Amino acid sequence: MKAIVYTKYGSPDVLHLKEIQKPVPKDNEVLVKVHAAALIAADWHLLRGDPFFMRIQLGLFKPKFSILGADIAGRVEAVGRNVKLYQAGDEVFGDISGCGFGGFAEYVCVDENALALKPVNLSFEEAAAVPLSAITALQGLRDKGEGQPGQRVLIHGASGGVGTFAVQIAKVFGAEVTAVCSTSKVEMVRSLGADFVIDYMKDDFANTHLKYDLVLAVNGNRPIYDYVQVLTNKGRYVVTGGVMKQIYEVGLLGPLISMTSKRKMIMLLAKANHEDLLFLSKLVETGKITPVIDRRYPLEEVPNAIRYLEGGHAKGKIVVSIAS
Repeated sequence: MKAIVYTKYGSPDVLHLKEIQKPVPKDNEVLVKVHAAALIAADWHLLRGDPFFMRIQLGLFKPKFSILGADIAGRVEAVGRNVKLYQAGDEVFGDISGCGFGGFAEYVCVDENALALKPVNLSFEEAAAVPLSAITALQGLRDKGEGQPGQRVLIHGASGGVGTFAVQIAKVFGAEVTAVCSTSKVEMVRSLGADFVIDYMKDDFANTHLKYDLVLAVNGNRPIYDYVQVLTNKGRYVVTGGVMKQIYEVGLLGPLISMTSKRKMIMLLAKANHEDLLFLSKLVETGKITPVIDRRYPLEEVPNAIRYLEGGHAKGKIVVSIAS
């Protein structure tokens, strides 16, 4: 089979299209013929081995996993003898980061619980755009943010993969949503259901004097106290991704702020699971949320796809088409 492989950390130039052996599923695994995969921020972080502390678990001097790609959609080709959820021919999607990645390939073996049946109204490319980004938005709003109907929610970074889902899911939960994005993405974000949109190139959300019950910062880059000052007295600030300075601030200052006030500063590390995939699938099939795809690339152009992702200007998701 064909796969995009890398054996050392570096720029997208270290990625190469190679012919490698097709995997065989273990007893609890399914073999998936991958039709599409979507990029996530972890792909370029793993590629570069940055931040460095990630290498403690993922390979100190060279990458532990040789094939990137976490979010996939495809068709089950074979199943291990203990698999109960799927059979050959089933169309599935899921986040396989917990199974060793491997999505940028024609075939991959994964644990059955990493998958769910693909939403019937989505193409493989659209389905691949859903798993981790939508789960991150869901867990940030529902679990860490404790979102409730009628809350005022600010989504900082509303136009990327996680942000586009966050706007839609917050509206499903009955929130009043204010989205922050750049000028070129305002209309797209508004079309997703945002009640208000702040163009950060013209206005500063920290200077509007509005207060929010929940702030979800997606790939943010602002000091923690900018977020604190826009929270209500019992507001919650949930951060996922972003520049390292912001992550360190939440890790170091977040507990102190949480202990000395009723506001909560929370770091989110999303964990994919079968139940959340099923929940999201229902939202998709009922038309309550829909993936936004910016660009599509063939398998051999994964290096260019990652270069575009690193640029930070994608509207929604970047998808790799692998099989028709």
